[in-house]
Amino acid sequence: MKLLGHVDSLKSQTSIKFAAFIFISVASFYLGKHWSDGSRQLIFFSRQSPSGTTSYSPSIALSPNLNKEFNVSALIDTPEPPRSAKSEGKWASGSLKAPPPPPEFKIYGIVDENGTMSDKFEIGEFDTDLVENWDNGAEIEAETGKEDVRSTFRVKKFGFCGENMREYIPCLDNVEAIKRLKSTERGERFERHCPEKGKGLNCLVPAPKGYRPPIPWPRSRDEVWFNNVPHTRLVEDKGGQNWISRKGKDKFKFPGGGTQFIHGADQYLNQISKMVPDITFGHHIRVVLDIGCGVASFGAYLMSRNVITMSIAPKDVHENQIQFALERGVPAMAAAFATRRLLYPSQAFDLIHCSRCRINWTRDDGILLLEVNRMLRAGGYFAWAAQPVYKHEEALEERWEEMLNLTTRLCWNLVKKEGYIAIWQKPLDNSCYLSREAGTSPPLCDQDDDPDNVWYVDLKACISRLPENGYGANVAPWPARLQIPPDRLQSIQIDSYIARKELFMAESKYWNEIVDSYVRALHWKKFQLRNVLDMRASFGGFAAAIIENQLDAWVLNVVPISGPNTLPVIYDRGLIGVMHDWCEPFDTYPRTYDFLHAAGLFSIERKRCNMSTIMLEMDRILRPGGRVYIRDSLDVMDELEDIAKAMGWRPTLRDTSEGPHASYRILTCDKRHG
Repeated sequence: MKLLGHVDSLKSQTSIKFAAFIFISVASFYLGKHWSDGSRQLIFFSRQSPSGTTSYSPSIALSPNLNKEFNVSALIDTPEPPRSAKSEGKWASGSLKAPPPPPEFKIYGIVDENGTMSDKFEIGEFDTDLVENWDNGAEIEAETGKEDVRSTFRVKKFGFCGENMREYIPCLDNVEAIKRLKSTERGERFERHCPEKGKGLNCLVPAPKGYRPPIPWPRSRDEVWFNNVPHTRLVEDKGGQNWISRKGKDKFKFPGGGTQFIHGADQYLNQISKMVPDITFGHHIRVVLDIGCGVASFGAYLMSRNVITMSIAPKDVHENQIQFALERGVPAMAAAFATRRLLYPSQAFDLIHCSRCRINWTRDDGILLLEVNRMLRAGGYFAWAAQPVYKHEEALEERWEEMLNLTTRLCWNLVKKEGYIAIWQKPLDNSCYLSREAGTSPPLCDQDDDPDNVWYVDLKACISRLPENGYGANVAPWPARLQIPPDRLQSIQIDSYIARKELFMAESKYWNEIVDSYVRALHWKKFQLRNVLDMRASFGGFAAAIIENQLDAWVLNVVPISGPNTLPVIYDRGLIGVMHDWCEPFDTYPRTYDFLHAAGLFSIERKRCNMSTIMLEMDRILRPGGRVYIRDSLDVMDELEDIAKAMGWRPTLRDTSEGPHASYRILTCDKRHG
């Protein structure tokens, strides 16, 4: 109790001191105001507490501004007196100048100068380089109320293009750009000449009248619907060479022949294997390039031997040959040997084939054959079936001698010449190149030349060097090479430098599990999947999973230029692929793919180009009845879904295996229009 009493006593003393201090302060202020000499003074109170003491005494000091005058009227808002007629006359006569009007306050947002929300604002200027052209041909509709200013935006439905665009390939059919070319003597007109930005496709390419779902593989190897590719020019020009013929009124038939193998591709392939026993199709020979492929019967018949062939030809007088190849279900692209590198990496193909491909390999000191050399794997084979090989006319014999001379300087070894076929083999390393006489042309390329740099890169009149470490030459035989991390994985420019093999194997496992779940849950084996395009392929894990799950389909792996160039790894695995920029159209005919797969593509490419531009291109190359799987982040899905609906697709948004709270979703779409 004593302790509590002592505490109460201390509280009472403190309260008394505090009340006394307040009383003295108020009294001093009152006295200073009423008994001062009339001059403006400010009195300051201060407390000085010497260090080490607990008590203090208040003191009073006068302001240092004593006896100084201050004009504070300018700081006080006073109402403006009403103007009289006399004063108005002064303003008009100019004896008094009117003050300038205050600057107009512009609001560039939804918050006004007082910090409150407002619907009266101006948009202000913007940088057109940083703002996406959202519609790119689609109409954007704003519905605005009169009182409640709220706008909702939606993409209006895309219309169909004209009938003359049924087979439109934007970068190969750009007539205006082709007319502006300074020269076309080296095949420049067959290369990419894309429309300018903002002038690309803004409509849906229509299918031909009577279009039908493609005949399924393997029947499609031998016949396709006439109405799907309604062109008879090849029948008229090449029917006698067993390329193609009409079968009734509604089908084309493919007997399997070619200009140089009239009796069929199978017999021709057997002949090549007998000429060079080391050419073991489906074992050491897995990836092939067929130049000037016609309707791709060479590649079509290699598929049964576990060989995947990239069949290429320009869009020339036989312009629909690539379209026929893809309709048959055979990998093919429109491409030409002209002035630029083809869009495939170095050491991509185990065998490169040219049968009457109408290319002058020795022109410009062999610059076109040097491009073949760049793409041919170390130790790979070049098979040439052409008239100079077997005819004894003077002009043709001269061409043969020129070819022999050039291939000798390239250090190629003529392995076998039999009948109308000649087969050379490329060396395994640079030793032969380095042992040539000084001044021998063509020279080796500079050390800093990147043979895998192919996007809009001109041809080079030099021999691409082979890696000193032997990368690319020592790939495992098929099918083991599909899952073995290749040597060239170490040379890919990616952030990881240590765990590359682990990344490779993890990606393969990841996609294998996903595709396996698609097969089981979504019944992929019931789908008519044949021609598949992986739009952002990375190491080719999705394509490998298609093979592992025994789906009867082939995959063209696209490596976007916006990411690391993984094409060498894809080819070393025994797969095919191509470099591309998805801000530009793809080099294929309309309606050529059954399935498009895009994982993480749009969240990256939307920083560079309009998403509707990519989606319209996807619609162009997708067959009616085809399917699209887009696996991407949530923040792009709403817009993609709106665009899909505007194109007449049927979109469905699905959760990933991670569940509904994952940051990724899967947008599956069916193309219903024709």
